[in-house]
Amino acid sequence: MTLSIAVHLDYELTRPMDILLQLEAAQIPEQQVESQSLDLSPCEHVASVAAQDGVGERIWVRAEDRLIVDYRATVAINRILTPCDTLDRVPLHQLPGETVQYLMPSRYCPADRFHDFVDGAFAGLEGGAMVVAMRDWIHDHLRYVPGSSNSDTTAADSFIMRKGVCRDYAHLLITFARAEGIPARIASVYALGVDPPDFHAVAEVFLGGEWHLVDPTGMAREADMVKIGVGRDAADVAFLTAFGEVKFNAQSVTVERA
Repeated sequence: MTLSIAVHLDYELTRPMDILLQLEAAQIPEQQVESQSLDLSPCEHVASVAAQDGVGERIWVRAEDRLIVDYRATVAINRILTPCDTLDRVPLHQLPGETVQYLMPSRYCPADRFHDFVDGAFAGLEGGAMVVAMRDWIHDHLRYVPGSSNSDTTAADSFIMRKGVCRDYAHLLITFARAEGIPARIASVYALGVDPPDFHAVAEVFLGGEWHLVDPTGMAREADMVKIGVGRDAADVAFLTAFGEVKFNAQSVTVERA
């Protein structure tokens, strides 16, 4: 599978400021970036830095007045796909060191508050079968409602409101998995099938010794996702983090079969 990606961002800046972008497809073994281009409006400073866990890169930009970004890429997906429900949980004492942080509660994923719920709701299930049941529970109990959450909304809020957008669905699955001792992190992706087209957030769980993408919204398949970056929760994978006030002018994301 090869995907063609196009992104356009246009923001007004209230003053000269630093901005951190994370929107380039990651060059990693499971996907090959065949071509890409990044065009920025005039900036005082531009520099690429490593992103979380070495998956992809972030871009530091120092700009003023206005920031316009145009990104295009063609990416071939070479991911080995294994049905999630066939995968085993890795015992805690055998987990690689880099996965341990993804067992812990984080800003948007208060896993320590969900032990009793997941123990009851998913009793008798293990490993990938449990993750699939968690995914299905979220898909069946939450409504996808654009604008129903904001930058302060946690998985606990989404659980109570029973609605949200992709990041809220991902946060809740991550929270459930961590509460059961399964490492889970958020992944920012480009994906076919996302409606409306946008940067998409999914969960990634560590099962069978590898990371596996899971979309509880049901909009995207693992085979059709291009990974941008990963992190503890949405705070780590924002496509644009401005260290100052910005005004939105325009934004578009297009993902198509190449």
